[in-house]
Amino acid sequence: MPNPAEGARYRPTSIALHWLMLVLIVGAYATMELRGYFPKGSDAREAMKAAHYSIGLSVFVLVWLRVMLRLLTPAARDRAQSGAAKLAAAAVHVGLYALMIGLPLLGWAILSAEGKPVPFFAWELPPLLAPSESRAEIFEELHEAGATAGYALVALHAAAALAHHYLLRDDVLRRMLPRRA
Repeated sequence: MPNPAEGARYRPTSIALHWLMLVLIVGAYATMELRGYFPKGSDAREAMKAAHYSIGLSVFVLVWLRVMLRLLTPAARDRAQSGAAKLAAAAVHVGLYALMIGLPLLGWAILSAEGKPVPFFAWELPPLLAPSESRAEIFEELHEAGATAGYALVALHAAAALAHHYLLRDDVLRRMLPRRA
């Protein structure tokens, strides 16, 4: 399949996956941030944690669909940008993909190392490794550091989209928005 023309809209599946991933990522962050409002051991706190695990693993599943889609169908090209802008965009995208793969894997590894069940909606996933408190602590630190980096990468991605729209006045953002009825 030929590469889409410069300035062409992104494919509907790419647009849908992009915005679904955003909703899921916001949900993953929100459930972890909001759990602190509930007492430890409470049903509400446990529900937030279970939702966080299932949402995070959903991101993990869908990111592989996005990777496969990207490998099978080239992305729409952006209009001419400087080499530095292309490099920055690529670095942010690689970072986002690394986090969408790495954070759920680390979460799965944390629960496994703690000897806890790994819930994924109505299912329970097998542990990735044997229980180990020392590994669980390392994975937790890496997971938290990655989540913190995620705030910055999402902010950079959003800022770049807004800069394209309001400063460069190109159609990059509009091409990724869902079509209006």
